[in-house]
Amino acid sequence: MYKSLSPNLKSSITRSITQTFEQYMEGIEWSESKFSIEDYMSSWREYITTKALWYSEISDQVKVSAEFHEEIAGRITEVINRVLEDPPTEEQIANIQMMQEELNTHYTYDCKAEAAYVERLLKKEIDKK
Repeated sequence: MYKSLSPNLKSSITRSITQTFEQYMEGIEWSESKFSIEDYMSSWREYITTKALWYSEISDQVKVSAEFHEEIAGRITEVINRVLEDPPTEEQIANIQMMQEELNTHYTYDCKAEAAYVERLLKKEIDKK
């Protein structure tokens, strides 16, 4: 069912998974110990039903289909893995290193999205000075 959706619709679904995952992780400060797939799924479900324009384009028959839910769960797993495996850029690493030296902090980050979070966090700390 998912595979039969238009490329634009599939792209919108992927963006919503990525966006909500990154927002969820920022909300828990990228803490693995605070991560709960149930909580993430709840936030994703809320997002798609209240904010995602693509959700209304899918028929109710598809929305209640167990097959569709399985395919979406698989897509969520793929997207989350891709986000977590995307390494930080050299620019991010350099920026974070400079800011950490200035602030004498030691934040760790494992992927590009987490590095973006750490960059924002450090920038806020520097702006407070």
